[in-house]
Amino acid sequence: MRLGYKQKLTCSFVIIFSLFTTGVVLLERSQEKEYKTKVLEERLDTYADIVNRAIALQPPDPCGLDSLKDLLPHNLRLTWIDPDGRIRYDNAVDNISEMENHLMRPEIIEAGTKNSGSDIRVSASNEKAYLYYARKYNGYYVRVALPYDIRIRSFLRPDHIYLYYIFALFAATLLIINFTAGRLSRIIRKLKHLTDYAENKAIDLDAVHFPNDESGEIGMKIVQNFNRLKDSERKIILEREKLLQHVHSSEEGLCFFSAGRKVEFYNGLFIQYLNFLADGAQSDPSVLFDEPLFRETVAFLFDTDVKACYFETKIEKQGRTFILRTNIFDDAGFEIIINDVTKQEKTRLLKQEMTGNITHELRTPVTGIRGCLETVLKYDLNPEQKNHFIQQAYDQTVNLSELIQDMSLIGKIEAAPRSFKLEQVAIKEVLEELKNDLCMPLRQHAIDMVWNIGGEIIVKGNRNLLYSIFRNLTDNVVRYAGNNIRIEINKYAEDKGFYYFSYADTGVGIPEEQHLSRLFERFYRINEGRTRDTGGSGLGLSIVKNAVALHRGTIIAKNRTGGGLEFLFSLQKADE
Repeated sequence: MRLGYKQKLTCSFVIIFSLFTTGVVLLERSQEKEYKTKVLEERLDTYADIVNRAIALQPPDPCGLDSLKDLLPHNLRLTWIDPDGRIRYDNAVDNISEMENHLMRPEIIEAGTKNSGSDIRVSASNEKAYLYYARKYNGYYVRVALPYDIRIRSFLRPDHIYLYYIFALFAATLLIINFTAGRLSRIIRKLKHLTDYAENKAIDLDAVHFPNDESGEIGMKIVQNFNRLKDSERKIILEREKLLQHVHSSEEGLCFFSAGRKVEFYNGLFIQYLNFLADGAQSDPSVLFDEPLFRETVAFLFDTDVKACYFETKIEKQGRTFILRTNIFDDAGFEIIINDVTKQEKTRLLKQEMTGNITHELRTPVTGIRGCLETVLKYDLNPEQKNHFIQQAYDQTVNLSELIQDMSLIGKIEAAPRSFKLEQVAIKEVLEELKNDLCMPLRQHAIDMVWNIGGEIIVKGNRNLLYSIFRNLTDNVVRYAGNNIRIEINKYAEDKGFYYFSYADTGVGIPEEQHLSRLFERFYRINEGRTRDTGGSGLGLSIVKNAVALHRGTIIAKNRTGGGLEFLFSLQKADE
């Protein structure tokens, strides 16, 4: 049976106070009995002195002591004993000659050492119980005794009034202890309710009340601290959930280890990357400590001489590039992060290539302009020659301006697509405007431009960018497709969200089909000098692809069966 706090506290105090009360009672009764015995012995000592004076005032005749009967209590037994223990007189025994030697009686032995002694026992002479008192005098012992009957026992018995008082005090104390234990128990139960709330979330803290004393102040402070603890716990749980969601949705593979290299937490991407880098399918992140690819990281973690907390290394495998980072925490735990930077590496290389292409493309017209101007300035040329070099410089300036304009347009499409205003644009109107603008080049190259799209084709887009799509495709035909050809623009399909267009020519096309997949790359040339010789910037088809993508479409290029090049692309419909 499990005892409550109140029962335990009450039982403890009951046991302690019972032992204390029993000790006090026993001590008091012992002292009271001793006191009453001493009072009785003092009376008996007085009787012994009377007997001693009677012996000293008359001749040593034992029978003379009979005269004391009238002076002393009638039931008082008188005994005169010589130093050898022989009985000289005893008023309770007729034939004293038959009495034993009393030298070894307890009261006589005590009187021999302390001058007085007492004892309670049954007499061997007449088999009656007596309270004996013996006193040693010069040359003999005087012993007086009272029958140890009911009266003497009652006299020596302790007073029960004190005992009743002790018991009453004991009962009152138990009630006080029980009341105090009950109050403490109620406080303990309330504190237990707090722990129940912590486990079951079932106790309303606002309903918990404590007494208006020190224990109540302690209880209220515990409640306040508990509330703060619960609030902190809720915030920690919320932050932990946010962190876990972030870790799971992170584009990096994360794994946390304890100081003992034990796996604590990891996300799925970490296992995916680990399986790509390690040999064989793995589900335990700790296998990386045995993989040769992670040798540098493991050496960093186990090197006690290294005081750094961060380590980074690059791993390349099967055409992909990974960055492996290690962070060591203050508690000696650590995290390992695997990040796939293949795309970033390709972008970096592409930027390097693009920077080189831009530098190369800018260098050519700038060098041409400089050369023409230096020729005009340094040499004495006739007016016709001067006009020739000035015209060459102007043409290069136009090419440079177009290049800068095209680069600016591509950068704006990629960096700020929302800056372009979108509206409802009729494709037929765009094509009619384009044909009017390019009527001279088309006539010079004998190019016939026709379309079959219908006047109701309305797309959602930016008019200038839609114009640039068809303008760059047409410029491409004018420059590279040849003469006496035909351009056909058709809407060949549509669905709920898009129109699908075909832009085809009957020109020379691209014989080497491996170039088709790279036509939309910036500054890409099928053969060196092609764009430069014909005056283009090399960015026309890249502008087309980015402009189509801004309109949520796609574009591909292919050679036509009958010859020439065909572009298939989609444009988003206007809202109903």
